[in-house]
Amino acid sequence: MQTRGLILFDIDGVIRDVTNSYRLSVQKTVFKYCNWEPSTDDIDELKNEGKWNNDWDLTLELIKRFINKNKLSLKPPSKGHVVNNFEKLYFGCNPNENYKKWSGFIKNEKLLVDKNFFNFLTLNKIKWGFVSGAERPSAKYILENRLSLNNPPLIAMNDAPDKPNPKGFLNLANKLSEEEFGNNCPAVAYVGDTIADIQTIINAKRLYPSQRFISIGVIPPHLKTAENIQKKSKYKSKLKAAGADFIISSVIDLKKIHKELFK
Repeated sequence: MQTRGLILFDIDGVIRDVTNSYRLSVQKTVFKYCNWEPSTDDIDELKNEGKWNNDWDLTLELIKRFINKNKLSLKPPSKGHVVNNFEKLYFGCNPNENYKKWSGFIKNEKLLVDKNFFNFLTLNKIKWGFVSGAERPSAKYILENRLSLNNPPLIAMNDAPDKPNPKGFLNLANKLSEEEFGNNCPAVAYVGDTIADIQTIINAKRLYPSQRFISIGVIPPHLKTAENIQKKSKYKSKLKAAGADFIISSVIDLKKIHKELFK
């Protein structure tokens, strides 16, 4: 079967709603160390700087900035302490335990897509895979146990440098593509919900200017409520300004635009 193109997906905010899991873990961990809980706007603002793709680093940076801004005599925790507290909240136990023992915020996650969506892509001769900063146990759980995908192609945390470094994206794209990057290789799209995701594709384009890479920004679930219409519009503008080729409201919208992507 001749491939029309390849789509790689971020997971958090794209495949699953992490408003009440990863983001809640950020908020509660920050509160533990400085008695202040950042809002979703505070988290978005930092993510929009384009370099805080790792939620542990983002959490620690929020703590440090709050301490500095308020001139507090607190000493920021070590990254190790942040990670340990975060993991307890998110997984409820050691992430390497059987997922049936997990009791943390990960149980709050809602799927934003189902298995039929990926069947649709395959039927339309579009290959797919995942490039995520999520921990491998968490990523595999959502893809294999929740979505019932069979051994999906995946780059997760520690498999490659953090985005916007494009190495992980390029490694998986190269593995799944039928041709070497260049004019003869089908287009490769990446779907993500942050500035770092958009910049990952910009960096890939610089390394392989003759290859068609497509950056697709998706609006994260927490901005899709009626009271967040203005924030959603502002977020969309920032993704566009960062260099997104397409902006979609939901990953399901790819069904509507796949012919345009790979024409």
